[in-house]
Amino acid sequence: MPGTTRSDYTRLNLPRARDDRPCVLVNMVTSLDGKAVIEGTERGLGSAADARLMQELRSNVDMVLNGAGTLRASGSSSRVDDADLLALRAERGTPGSPLAAVLSGSGDLPLERPFFTSAAFDAVVYLTERTPQKRVEAIAATGRRVVMLEAGDEVRSMLRHMRRELAVGVLLVEGGPRLNGELFELGAVDELFLTLSPLVVGGHHLPTAVEGARAPALDTVTRLEPLSAVPNPETGELYLRYRVSGRGALMR
Repeated sequence: MPGTTRSDYTRLNLPRARDDRPCVLVNMVTSLDGKAVIEGTERGLGSAADARLMQELRSNVDMVLNGAGTLRASGSSSRVDDADLLALRAERGTPGSPLAAVLSGSGDLPLERPFFTSAAFDAVVYLTERTPQKRVEAIAATGRRVVMLEAGDEVRSMLRHMRRELAVGVLLVEGGPRLNGELFELGAVDELFLTLSPLVVGGHHLPTAVEGARAPALDTVTRLEPLSAVPNPETGELYLRYRVSGRGALMR
């Protein structure tokens, strides 16, 4: 692993997209005891340096995806604000900010948020057959593109649509934990970018970076290989990058 003291996510060598899905990156920040939220949001866990790395990650991708819970709790945006990063995107032939996307089964979304009102980026809303029709109509009235997914296979169908209909080559997932869990269960994650915050949160029943309804098993857990681990002496954070390498626990 590199011995640098400065993470740089502006020019990443990433896995190729597949025919049925983009290359999928997951980016999260957690406390040292594994908690992904404080008082219901991830804000307060990461520093300005971590926020900069998030912007650098966005400069590599075609779309930024959030789950509905993350949009409700923290808002959601795919904006790239830095002029140098925007110039880098233009150099790559992908000018402007990436597409934004949200996945929701209920359609219970805050339509007053910038995700729906901002002209700084385009956005896609993925809903399902279970979404009440009144909410579908209200979301469509915002002008954002609405894509209906077949209930029961939403995540796989969404990834297929992104790749085949929108030509998304690289997808960045910024939470939340349940969406991350579904992607890992499907084997649809290629890389994990994890910032370890120098905080211990404590508490009961707080989500970790990856949550799921299924009980884990030794032969189905996801195994990853480290690509880089860079400490930030100024903030105390540790920036980790992993690539998914297979399934199965280290010891059985």
